[in-house]
Amino acid sequence: MSRFRRKRFVSDRLWDALLPVVAVIAALVVGAGILLLQGANPLEAYRAMFGGAFGNKNGLADTLVKSVPLMLVGLGIAIAFRGGVINIGAEGQLIVGALLTTYFGVQFGAHFPGAIAILLGLLAGMLMGAIWGAIPGVLKAQLGVNEILSTIMMNQIAIQVGFYLLRGPMIDPAELAAGTNIPHSARLPKSMDMPRFTDLAKMLGLPGKAQDLGLHGYAADVYGVLVEPTRLHSGFILAVIVSILVYILLWRTTIGYRIRAVGLNPHASRYAGMNVKSTMVLSMTLSGAFAGLAGAVEILGLHHRMFEPTSVSAGFGFSGIVAALFGKLHPLGIIPSSILFGGLLVGGDKMQRAMQIPQVLTVAILGLVVLFVVSTDYFVRKRQNRRVSVEESPGEGAVPGPTPPLSPPEANA
Repeated sequence: MSRFRRKRFVSDRLWDALLPVVAVIAALVVGAGILLLQGANPLEAYRAMFGGAFGNKNGLADTLVKSVPLMLVGLGIAIAFRGGVINIGAEGQLIVGALLTTYFGVQFGAHFPGAIAILLGLLAGMLMGAIWGAIPGVLKAQLGVNEILSTIMMNQIAIQVGFYLLRGPMIDPAELAAGTNIPHSARLPKSMDMPRFTDLAKMLGLPGKAQDLGLHGYAADVYGVLVEPTRLHSGFILAVIVSILVYILLWRTTIGYRIRAVGLNPHASRYAGMNVKSTMVLSMTLSGAFAGLAGAVEILGLHHRMFEPTSVSAGFGFSGIVAALFGKLHPLGIIPSSILFGGLLVGGDKMQRAMQIPQVLTVAILGLVVLFVVSTDYFVRKRQNRRVSVEESPGEGAVPGPTPPLSPPEANA
């Protein structure tokens, strides 16, 4: 590869990577116009948004807490998309994963040591999510059922099953005794609470205050997230580790190679001897497993009991799709994109309270970000197709190569 083509390749890759960031900025500019029409100062609004999400200890901790389910759901979405299937059912998979984790914790959690109980609770959530994801995968592979429709319907089934269980078999006995009948489960044993960052800091012997290390200002706030009491739990560390493992799975194993090959070209993969149908089912199963893991982490790390399904899922099943697309469907790219979208969710609430603007306006601005980010994929594909066409054509001023030797019949002619 020549120096010019190498530099062109690097610049194109850099632009493709920065395009989602440009899309976010463009969405915020359009959102600023909407804020002006509502009589709000866009600079103050965005200062409240980003300051509330990243500007202090509690905001940063809440942002990282929000990023955990986004990251885990996004990893599952990335696997499904890489495998050539579209999973819109992460919301339902998250809910059923949270339900089974809650059931296991309430019924059996006290019979195991804390670490083992947490591990089994996480595996229960993954198992239930995998089953819920495998069903539309099998329908797609064996019967040709559109996975978008089947996963959306599975979402509604999961929500209604959750409402039934929490108003019946899984309702907190204390609610029945009091006659209030609020639909939530009993609290899980405290031994099943995933450690908070504060607990980990104490285990590592870190100083309890930033001033002990001579830190001040924003550096003290960042350090405070690690050592001071916040809602941030060890699920964030788990999500980052899982992201690295998914990267290894997709790019360093034969299973991941098959998943990506089937996603790129199922016909060529079938011709090469790969079982396309089973690979599609595997992609949906793994996707559901990670969404179920997100539900399990939400229960064990944050809520410690199951509330109404829609309040536990909180739209993470759909927001995770955007986080995955923003991260270019790459497991390592999903880590920063999930933190960014977690910050947008937290900052949107802070902006609404600070500026006294309607909630629908905040939702509209977040929707603009989603729309602009998803639209970047069109421009990326268009640039890639243009690069391919330019590389395949000789180009103006190209120097022709040496004339191939004549074959014997041509020589005789």
